Amino acid sequence: MSEAGNIKSEDKPNLQSLGPDAQFALQDPEMASVKLEDCSQTLELNVNIKDEEEEEKIGKSVYDGDHVEIFSTSGEQQQEDHRAKRSHHCPHCEEIFPILSKLEIHLKIHTGENLYSCTDCEKSFTTSQALTVHLRVHTGEKPYSCSDCGESFSQQSSLKTHQRIHTGEKPYSCSDCGKSFSVSSNLKTHLKIHAGEKPYFCSDCGASFSQQSHLQTHQHIHTGKKHYLCSDCGKCFITSAELRVHQRTHTGEKPYCCSDCGKSFSQQSNLKCHQRIHTGEKPYSCSDCGKSFTHLDILKCHQRIHTGEKPYSCSVCGKSFSQQGNLKTHQRIHKGEKPYSCSDCGKCFTTSTELKVHRRTHTGEKPYCCSDCGKSFSRLATLKTHQCIHKGEKPHHFSQTN
Repeated sequence: MSEAGNIKSEDKPNLQSLGPDAQFALQDPEMASVKLEDCSQTLELNVNIKDEEEEEKIGKSVYDGDHVEIFSTSGEQQQEDHRAKRSHHCPHCEEIFPILSKLEIHLKIHTGENLYSCTDCEKSFTTSQALTVHLRVHTGEKPYSCSDCGESFSQQSSLKTHQRIHTGEKPYSCSDCGKSFSVSSNLKTHLKIHAGEKPYFCSDCGASFSQQSHLQTHQHIHTGKKHYLCSDCGKCFITSAELRVHQRTHTGEKPYCCSDCGKSFSQQSNLKCHQRIHTGEKPYSCSDCGKSFTHLDILKCHQRIHTGEKPYSCSVCGKSFSQQGNLKTHQRIHKGEKPYSCSDCGKCFTTSTELKVHRRTHTGEKPYCCSDCGKSFSRLATLKTHQCIHKGEKPHHFSQTN
């Protein structure tokens, strides 16, 4: 005989006073394991009684169809806490649910059963809530608004993610470098950098990328497609980021400001390079002579001294130069351009260096001093010629640009 059958009539509560739901619960064999003498008159029968009833209805089909294991807490645990609930284990994975109805919804993930279909696109969903959210794609409904900027969203989770822009919250941190992210998907993408994982390959050149979006951008190089057009000058760009940076040449926008001197820049990369002036950082070193530089481009130009490479040729006379700037300066000779004029005498010069040297005739400045006799000169070339006297050498011809 069950424990429920052994309960004395005087210990039993008045069923009529407890109502039909309580009567049902006391008559339910599964509820017989509850030691009624340890409970108050109400028996805590309000413990999700409706959920339990619903579970009883659902349980037969789920238990029989999917062999769901239902575990009741032991008698000792029930004595300690009569609110303890049964645990419902998914037979396909390790998920555990306190309510059987939630397990039934979860099981649809494994069975592929989708009861709720969209009448617009016939897409199916496991829950009515998921269908409701999906329908907003068709209706355009965005019931969740940001109180800071007014932007609206179709899902509450999207609003919460967006609000991190305003709060600065970045709850997802990289365990390798400590960098934080506002979205978990961005952290997952970032982790591929440390893992060296690059699962996206270019079929044209074999280059690999950690993100599919980076591969898609790269592929424009092979297709030659430039989807982003500047409305001001008609120039086209491969990426929207390149267009955005370019448009600052028209607007004059310089959003990146140096905290040391206040100078502003249109690109963040230019600001970072500029800041090396203040920090003294020179991360690019020449492998031939060890000289260091603040910019990679300056190092590349410098290396041409060692290689003798002169890739820039004058179309008029054929003379070659290691730097494009030097070619442009040289071409002024052929064009007769002299854009630099002296404010004292009006004389014009091809380069700013020539003008600087010329001004010393007015100021009397002689910055180049001979270490042997102390004599000073306005030009470096003149000093070098002078030093040949002390060395007993025949004077050489030096460039007069300095």
